[in-house]
Formats: sequence, structure tokens, C-alpha cells
Amino acid sequence: MYKFIFALLGFQLLGLFGAFLGYCIGSSIDRARVYGIGGVNPLGNPRRQKVFLETTFVLMGKLAKADGHISKDEINHTEEFIRKIGMTEPHRQVAIQQFKRGADASDDEISSILDVFFQVCGQTSQLKQALLMYLIVMALADNNLDLSEEKFIEKIAIRLGYSQTEFKNFVEMILNQSHFSENGPTSESSIADAYKALGLTSESTDQEIKKTYRKLMSQNHPDKLMGQGLPEDMIKVATERSQEIQAAYDYLKKHRNEI
Repeated sequence: MYKFIFALLGFQLLGLFGAFLGYCIGSSIDRARVYGIGGVNPLGNPRRQKVFLETTFVLMGKLAKADGHISKDEINHTEEFIRKIGMTEPHRQVAIQQFKRGADASDDEISSILDVFFQVCGQTSQLKQALLMYLIVMALADNNLDLSEEKFIEKIAIRLGYSQTEFKNFVEMILNQSHFSENGPTSESSIADAYKALGLTSESTDQEIKKTYRKLMSQNHPDKLMGQGLPEDMIKVATERSQEIQAAYDYLKKHRNEI
């Protein structure tokens, strides 16, 4: 929309050159509205994709060794995770290489890797949230978040700009969203889980529920995340999360007699 408005204004002021300049400026604004600031320059996406992939699996390697050693189960969980999201073979090789690198990385090396992540991906809040989400999903692969894993991810979350309270709420949201996977809610506590999956409580109004639902769906929209630089073959987790959010919202609507 803005590209046509700015093109028209540019034409009125500077003729054809102004129209071209206005179109470029307006296109950048349109991309920022859809994808966020980090999506303004689409030429930066390959670099963001590379850094996001490497950072994610370096941190996963460090996470797996948070208790001092890497168990066979943790290796199996990582391999299953890679298989589940359907990575291309080149990306799979990079993921394995970076996982091994992270397992042996010092705290200073991890800090340097995060510095690069901030330089390349730091303008996009959704990519920072996606990175944190991947770590939490990986840690919960065995349905248990032990203390050493939680402390490590919390350190990363704080570095990403989250408070301790925001981090704990985010973990609880993801944990409860998983209760609304393709198998659907099964427990008697499903209504409570649905509120927690959206970061809400039973005291939330219908308007608050709608607003929160729309915000979460926007944050996890696959096209928006890919526009900001999330690798295409890593989008499956975000897609599944969107489906879980939708299922939790639908469950609440049914319970509250349609919001």
C-alpha cells in the first residue's frame, strides 16, 4: 500500500525518478509492517538464515551438556528433532557440526556466538523469540526440564532481553501449548492448560483473549518468520506452534460459549 502512496508523492515532486525513489521507500515500509524491521532488506535473509541455524544448534549442543555430559538420549532427541523438521542434507550436516561445536564451547565462545547473532538477527524480535522457543522445545523433548537446562536457557533468555518472569511465563506457555498437539487436549485440566497456553487466566476477558490470540498467531506466522530470516526447513516447529495456539483458542471458545 505505502509503495504506491510514496510513488505517487515522489512523482508529483520529482517526476519519474521521484516515483521510483518513493516506490522503493514505500516497499521498505510495507515489508517492515509485514515482516518487522529485520525484514526490510530481503537481501540480508541468507546471512540471517545461516547465523540463525548455526546459533540454534551451537546452543543446543551447549544445552545438551548443561549437566556436564551428553547422554545417548540427548543425542537421540537431537537427531529426532532434525529428522522431525525435515532438514535438507546440507543443513543437517551444518546442524550436527554446530551441535558438536556447542558441546565443547566455553562460556566466552557462547557469548561471542550470541554477539554475532545480535549483529545479524538482533533487529528482529521474532527471531530472538524463535531461538528461545527452539531451545525450550528441545529441552522439553523428554517431557522434563531439569534445573541445569532451565538455568542455561534462562541465561540465554536474559541475554535476549527477557526478564526472569517473562522467561518462566514463556516456558509455561510452550509447555501447555504442547498439550494441544495434533492429538488434541485429553486431560480434565485442559481448560486451565488452554488459558496457560495463551499466557492468560480464567479472569481474562473475551476481548483480551482475542487480542492475545491474534498477537501470538502473528508472531508465529510462517511467512512472517521466513521473511525475517528463519530458514525454510526450520519453519515446521513454528507451524506446529501456530496449530497448537489455534487449538487452544478454539478450545477456549467452545468452553466460553464462543468468544
